[in-house]
Amino acid sequence: MSMNSHKRDFSANARLPGIFALAACIGVVSTLAAFVLLNLIHLFTNLFFFGTLSFAERSPAGNTLGLWVIGVPVLGGLIVGLMARYGSEKIRGHGIPEAIEAILFGKSKMSPKVAILKPLSSGIVIGSGGPFGAEGPIIMTGGALGSLIAQCVKVTAAERKTLLVAGASAGMTAVFGTPVAAVLLAVELLLFEWRPRSFLPVAVACAIAGFTRAIFFGTGPLFPLETAAPDSWSLLSCVVAGLLSGALASGLSAALYKTEDLFGKLPIHWMWWPALGGIVVGIGGWLEPRALGVGYDVIGDLLHQHIALQIALLLLAVKAIMWVVALGSGTSGGVLAPLLMLGAGLGTVLSHWLPGNQPALWPLVCMAATLGATLGAPLTAIVFAFGLTHDSNALLPLLTATLIAHGFSTVVMRRSIMTEKIARRGYHIYREYGVDPLERHYVDEVMTASVESIDAQMTVAETLKAYFGASQLRRAYPVVCEGAVTGVVDRGFLERFSNENPEMTRTATLADVFGQSVPAFALPSETCRLVATRLAVQNLERLPVVADRKTMRLVGIVSRSDLIKPSLNHFEEEHKRERFRRLTPLLGKRRFAPVRKSG
Repeated sequence: MSMNSHKRDFSANARLPGIFALAACIGVVSTLAAFVLLNLIHLFTNLFFFGTLSFAERSPAGNTLGLWVIGVPVLGGLIVGLMARYGSEKIRGHGIPEAIEAILFGKSKMSPKVAILKPLSSGIVIGSGGPFGAEGPIIMTGGALGSLIAQCVKVTAAERKTLLVAGASAGMTAVFGTPVAAVLLAVELLLFEWRPRSFLPVAVACAIAGFTRAIFFGTGPLFPLETAAPDSWSLLSCVVAGLLSGALASGLSAALYKTEDLFGKLPIHWMWWPALGGIVVGIGGWLEPRALGVGYDVIGDLLHQHIALQIALLLLAVKAIMWVVALGSGTSGGVLAPLLMLGAGLGTVLSHWLPGNQPALWPLVCMAATLGATLGAPLTAIVFAFGLTHDSNALLPLLTATLIAHGFSTVVMRRSIMTEKIARRGYHIYREYGVDPLERHYVDEVMTASVESIDAQMTVAETLKAYFGASQLRRAYPVVCEGAVTGVVDRGFLERFSNENPEMTRTATLADVFGQSVPAFALPSETCRLVATRLAVQNLERLPVVADRKTMRLVGIVSRSDLIKPSLNHFEEEHKRERFRRLTPLLGKRRFAPVRKSG
């Protein structure tokens, strides 16, 4: 067998098939939850705006309530405020930050209350005119269902996280029909790792949800669109669109949390805040009825250039104010659909001046760029826009503008709209991640192979005199009995034994001290991360390295200081600047020796 046979591209996991099966079930359950949520929205929309008990899909913009429309969002906000106070405070907000908080700081445990109250509260808020989408609530609802299913079986916290994210991503797939974008959302925003053990079950759940979705919602893109291939002028337009979309995303995020701060200063309980926010929503809905509710029909009209410039400007302003105030009040609702509408509105305005291609392209481009910059998930936004429209000609402009917007927002904003709320609760989230140097290296690469050991038949007194006297060379030594490791001793361990058993110091051997206990050890094929965790859990400074569990034959020793070596290499890669060639004019075929400069 090769010496490197234990080294793999990805870690092996024998539990994956069982997690796959659970993820597939969660994909189906989350799709059913999405169906229920959307029908709740339809039910409450008909009830609040048209006074009928019906599940028919109707836009609140078609209401005939007149000035009475202002009171409808207030009533919805009041109901949800009561539900949050006396049901579960977790239903407040747009759902994704709450899911992230449960993943990172709550061992991915969510309560049954959230699974029931979140879709119900979101149905009431959106059905009463709240300017939100269904995706945030379904992400949290699907995540709660995934977490609850995971809590019913014996899994680790990491596996429970995977199943929570599988439910959240499957829910998003069911609402929008964009399984690939949902998987990318999980990778960019929820999983905080890139491993087959988590990525594959999430992908399975999204695939199952994508197929199951056809039963309830049919097939095909939500906003079918076809634009012409971009021309050379489109690059300049993409830069402008990306910068303005990044500015819009940054401005919306700043305004949202400034509004949240203002609500926090009110001398009344937060239960009443959604009702106060509902006043602004109601006035906005009275001025521009199409700003009420989810607004998928409005997004479609913006993408197809069916809305005039003046109306688009009014819609953009009213929707932005309504969304910022309503979400800042702590009500229940999503962010994706409002961001899509606001971005598409910006694109509609810009399409009258941007050169290159046809005007229909820019609402789609700005929609994706605004979403990617706000969420801090550019790849998700690009693939999401493609999944919603199936417009392959737009992929290059989408890529260019969205990445520019994302770069703008990362420079201007310390945190995204997803993490700012969590940071305000005292938790910092660092969203950049890479391969841990300790994961990339194995024990046999860092251990000390030349090891001096102590025979287990030596007495404690003899050991102290021979190895821990004035001429002591090492801090600790492995103890070996007939070729097998029985433990590790250091001065402190032996002195404690001597103080507790003074009469046995001269007669007791090291074999007597360790008895039949199995010592902690490391294998050459284990990663440095695994061994570092073992040292931390057992509060040890070093471990003997054995050839295998059966023979326990000593082949080395690994200490905490050895585990620093991979991190030192990583530091040099990240911070040591080197130059190997100078930029000089070509002088024939003259060769120059490499020049190295460290800094």
